[in-house]
Amino acid sequence: MISQSNFSGKQGILQNKYYLYLTEFFAGMSVMAVELGASRLLAPYFSSSQIVWTIIIGTIMIAMALGNIWGGRSADKDPNPDKLYMRLIIAAIWIAAIPAAGKYIIVGISALLVVTISNHFLICAAFLACMVIFVFPLFLLGTVTPSLVKYTVDSLDESGKTVGSLGAFNTIGSIIGTFVPTFITIPAVGTSITFLIFAGILLLLALLYFMNVKRKKKQCIAGVILFLICGVSGASGRFAFWENNLLYEGESIYNYLQVKDTDDSVILSTNVLFGVQSIMKKDGGATGMYYDYAMAAPVMSGKTDGDILILGMGTGTYAKQCSHYYGATSIEGVEIDEKITELAGRYFELPDTVNVTTYDGRSYLAAVPDDYDVIMVDAYQDITIPFQMSSVEFFTLVKDHLKDNGVMVVNMNMHSDVEGNINAYLSDTIASVFDYVYTVDVAGTTNRELFATQNPEAIAVFEAGRSKIEDPELQVMLQRVSEGIAPYEKGGYLLTDDKAPVELLGMQVIDDLIQTELAYYKEIFKKEGIQGILQE
Repeated sequence: MISQSNFSGKQGILQNKYYLYLTEFFAGMSVMAVELGASRLLAPYFSSSQIVWTIIIGTIMIAMALGNIWGGRSADKDPNPDKLYMRLIIAAIWIAAIPAAGKYIIVGISALLVVTISNHFLICAAFLACMVIFVFPLFLLGTVTPSLVKYTVDSLDESGKTVGSLGAFNTIGSIIGTFVPTFITIPAVGTSITFLIFAGILLLLALLYFMNVKRKKKQCIAGVILFLICGVSGASGRFAFWENNLLYEGESIYNYLQVKDTDDSVILSTNVLFGVQSIMKKDGGATGMYYDYAMAAPVMSGKTDGDILILGMGTGTYAKQCSHYYGATSIEGVEIDEKITELAGRYFELPDTVNVTTYDGRSYLAAVPDDYDVIMVDAYQDITIPFQMSSVEFFTLVKDHLKDNGVMVVNMNMHSDVEGNINAYLSDTIASVFDYVYTVDVAGTTNRELFATQNPEAIAVFEAGRSKIEDPELQVMLQRVSEGIAPYEKGGYLLTDDKAPVELLGMQVIDDLIQTELAYYKEIFKKEGIQGILQE
């Protein structure tokens, strides 16, 4: 029997306190790396809104707290360091398995909830997925600190200093673990490899310990084999594993990115379950989407050859349409994700004449002195609505950058009849800034286009201008706008920089939209069971 004193930190590699501090350092780093990886794993399916971040942070904090409690009690009861480093091996293997298994777990949970819940689908699915995938390994990492305190504290006289040093190493590791995935590993090699890198670090720490004490050889070999299996099976990083017509799938600092090739289009999505961020028709024609309706803005401004600014450029769908239908228009785009701009040139034939600046849309407006005839705001996707681009202050800034009779056009992608929905807030906020606001619903979608101006004759200008359009396809697009456009009646909802709960408002609408879609799958479940849903 091995006595407790043998595990007091006085033998083998544990005699070196710097190794223990190193363990604490990389444990803290790995926790933050896994947390950031969790956001990227969930985002393609559930968005990257503040609500999803709240679920991730809350779940991980619960896991860490439980790990701290259990780890402290376990260290007092049996301070055997073998158990701590074996827990690191288990955590490492679990984290390494996330790239291979995580996406299937998410899809499986989503399929299960389709037939079991009626409200708050995204919240429930994201929370349950986070619990299943991330709680266990983070619980194990939560046991590291109380266990290491047991091995590093030699006397009560220096206990405060020692515990403080452990805390410092954990915090420094957490700081580095925040920046490295975001700015280095995820953009360079992707989320899957990022999980594998930090899992490998944890595994290596544990292997160094067991090699030094010459114990648990079989377990170490098994851990290495399992890690290699997870690495091989999970390194591909395919989120949309059911797709077979992708031209590109990758990640940037800001987004999961997917370029899909169909019979008639090339499509950019930043979400594998729903959403089209940009589209290029292979025949060069109209998209059949909200971009077509937004083509009314240059005509409404009275200058189809004027200056256009697009905030939320994407791959340039609107810019290309303006260039195609209105000729030599001066077009500028602002896109915060440089990778999307790169894809625009590679897959979407964005003309070199369109100048794109990599910047936040609001910050760009605050930095430039130029005025425009049309400013298109297209920075909203599903419930991921930047609050700083939805407030009174932002729309006032837009108005200040419009020329006389200029028009702002905003794409709102979650039109709903729910009382006090996100579009009502956005529309009322815009109407508090602009004197004349008009809306038109995009047929067959949940999109609504909003046009705002200070020109009281904007509709008359639009009708006169469209009558002079010669292109038949453009005539059809503008005719649809003419038939559906209506003055917006201002309400009392308001978004400001101080108070803009866009995520909660968006969640209410998208939950309603999802319920409509889920009704379809529930019918399939009644007739064909879970196999029918999986096939669908």
